[in-house]
Amino acid sequence: MATRTVSSSSSQPEVADETQDWILGAGSGWVEARTSCDHMNSLSPDLIHLPNPDTPCSRCENPVENWLCLCCKEVLCSRFVNRHMLMHHQHTGHCLALSYSDLSVWCFCCEAYLDAQIILQLRPIHQAAYILKFGEAPPLPQL
Repeated sequence: MATRTVSSSSSQPEVADETQDWILGAGSGWVEARTSCDHMNSLSPDLIHLPNPDTPCSRCENPVENWLCLCCKEVLCSRFVNRHMLMHHQHTGHCLALSYSDLSVWCFCCEAYLDAQIILQLRPIHQAAYILKFGEAPPLPQL
């Protein structure tokens, strides 16, 4: 990504628009989750019985920022901790994971978040994780 400096009357240089958008998160930081994914066939057949959201990483015992592999149900830490979920994907090819932090679902193959309330195969998984985390059923999706 090329950057350029634009002169202005302020004491700090301005950064080119595309670089500034990247640095600032492109405005609001809103990411549109995908409403379809070709990797649903890799889901574990038993995803109603999930590990608790406070389950530590199975490799480093980290207690926060953990993800649940939706292919084998292993709990591993995020790329912002020790990258164990990312390494798990690279070694096994398991591509679907649920964040216990915000209950988002990520597909490593699509490199995208998935809308767990719209994609029918993910809806019961999201509901089960929500109940485990908050002790009540999630609100109905706004379709």
